[in-house]
Amino acid sequence: MFLKRHALWVVFALFFATAVYTHSGEKLLLSDSQLPLGKPLIWLVFLGFVTYSYYCSMRENLFKTIGKMSKLHWGKQIGIDLYLGLFISVFIIYLNEGSILVTLLWLGPIVIFGNLATLLYLALNYDALIAHFL
Repeated sequence: MFLKRHALWVVFALFFATAVYTHSGEKLLLSDSQLPLGKPLIWLVFLGFVTYSYYCSMRENLFKTIGKMSKLHWGKQIGIDLYLGLFISVFIIYLNEGSILVTLLWLGPIVIFGNLATLLYLALNYDALIAHFL
């Protein structure tokens, strides 16, 4: 029962550990950019979102909730909006990385975990992303 209820969280923990362990190029928690407070703020948002997502998953079954929402017009609209935004994020990852392989490695977790994976990418690559705009 524990593994069934927590299976996605186990997969997310493995993804998180792999992403952090294999990441190189910039500091994990601190930023060397012109906007150094942004990186710790992104990490706080990530931590808060992970915490709330876990809380929700302990209260309701994700797949049953998606099933209920998908029957509603606004539920479908919210789902389309979410995944449209996620694929825009994947495109930004491609622009930042310049590698189809790296982009594809992030695509799976982003499709499965949504903005949890997107926020992790943003936190890990904050300086590189900011450098494109400043």
